[in-house]
Amino acid sequence: MSEVEETLKRITSHKGVIGVIIVSNEGIPIRTNLDAAETQQYAALITQLAAKTRSCVRDLDPQNDLTFLRIRSKKHEIMVAPDKDFILIVIQNPNAE
Repeated sequence: MSEVEETLKRITSHKGVIGVIIVSNEGIPIRTNLDAAETQQYAALITQLAAKTRSCVRDLDPQNDLTFLRIRSKKHEIMVAPDKDFILIVIQNPNAE
């Protein structure tokens, strides 16, 4: 099993994790464990949000960069870890017992 597969397996084994998506910086899904429609929706919207957030961070301080973004709603928590080549998106239920 590749290092990527092992890491994805480790992340998905955490309590409450609903899905993991790896997308390119252009928003193209590379790996996912969600259905196609949900994957496309999260990939497109979160890629745009990460780009806008990165832009805001750089506007405030040109020497700075976005390293992690956490969004919490009533139903889900979305964690976004942008990298230079891809974006890791993890969706979880924060109320999982």
